[in-house]
Amino acid sequence: MAFVADLHIHSRFSRACSRELNIPNLSKWAKLKGINLMGTGDCLHPLWSAELKKDLRESDGLYEYDGVKFLPTVELACIYSDKGKVRRIHIVIVLPTLETAGKLAQALTKRGINLVSDGRPMMGMSSRELCEIVFSIEPEALIIPAHIWTPWFSLFGSESGYDKFEDCFGEFSDQIFAVETGLSSEPAMNWRVSQLDNKSIVSFSDAHSLPRLGREVTIFSGELSFKGLRDSLKNRKIIGTIEFFPEEGKYHYSGHRNCGIVYDSKQLKEKGEICPVCKRKLTLGVLKRVEDLADRKVEELRVKSEEGITKSQKFPEKPGFRMLVQLEEIVAESLHSTVASQKTKSEYLRLISVLGPELKILTKIPIEDIAKAGGEKLAEGVSRVREGKLSIQPGYDNTYGVVKIWDEMQEKTAEVKQVGLF
Repeated sequence: MAFVADLHIHSRFSRACSRELNIPNLSKWAKLKGINLMGTGDCLHPLWSAELKKDLRESDGLYEYDGVKFLPTVELACIYSDKGKVRRIHIVIVLPTLETAGKLAQALTKRGINLVSDGRPMMGMSSRELCEIVFSIEPEALIIPAHIWTPWFSLFGSESGYDKFEDCFGEFSDQIFAVETGLSSEPAMNWRVSQLDNKSIVSFSDAHSLPRLGREVTIFSGELSFKGLRDSLKNRKIIGTIEFFPEEGKYHYSGHRNCGIVYDSKQLKEKGEICPVCKRKLTLGVLKRVEDLADRKVEELRVKSEEGITKSQKFPEKPGFRMLVQLEEIVAESLHSTVASQKTKSEYLRLISVLGPELKILTKIPIEDIAKAGGEKLAEGVSRVREGKLSIQPGYDNTYGVVKIWDEMQEKTAEVKQVGLF
């Protein structure tokens, strides 16, 4: 048995999140995407908690709305000083019941934590203190360090993180079974860091709006239940993940957005970490940070992709992964339109009504069937994404990368060459 899960999302009670994020809409979009198990996000927020209790019904040890299963989840921000440095660590917590979530909310409120102002609450306690509170309330709780390479808010972040897992979580390190890659890294980058060998590598969307759901997901084996989920993470038995192309993430390269400076790893070594424009330190990206902590070379992994799935030949036991671009983006580019246009949205929904959920279209539906339903241009776009034939301008310093499925310059060159034949 296998199921697709997206356990890191937010509700409309988190800052900078869509007002459309409610349970009926989350259920609707989970089905459009092909997600079986959703996190609720923001389960400690009192108003959202009340909606969860109203909208969700218990079903086989989980919660359900219109056929989609849910588990209580929340992202917490720990901001504190340790070893002379300010730490900002974001952590996703997955709980078995809403009752447990209520107990955790009470415990944090008693310690002066404001759970009302933001669905992703900030707290002045260490990661270890948080673990102690969570595990004292629910020993089976799942604690997952979020987007672990993001510079400002993560376990290994260049600006606020640690170099070693144990330095952050101490005596609770063995009770934490998984880490989240984040949008700017993929599993192979994490495989280079041997201290993560005993952790499951998972990916989730961190969605702030409905269309962003499922842009990263994890495929689990075993029973669709809290226990099945926990066992899969603890025993590193996940099937694999679906990933953003890491270059598309907001922190893949290093640079300064306001100064227009962006460096890859080679340029960073040559030119240094000081911005030539403002003379301040650059925001060091995920690629740089992985290089700093890696104790394996890329070549050592012997990474190989077959039928779109990437695996390590040196570590065949590690789950494979597949990198994709969201269907709406492919549709928009094939129509020479935008993702936000009604034209794109209508065609997206029509394709799903004909072919099935988005993740199935992107990974399993034969290209010829996609061509019949959506035209040759769309089919070519899906094929190019599956094969990784893209042009990507990497993201840096809180700026998303720009993905082009069809490179205009290459197309013009091809047209010129073709005209010359006749």
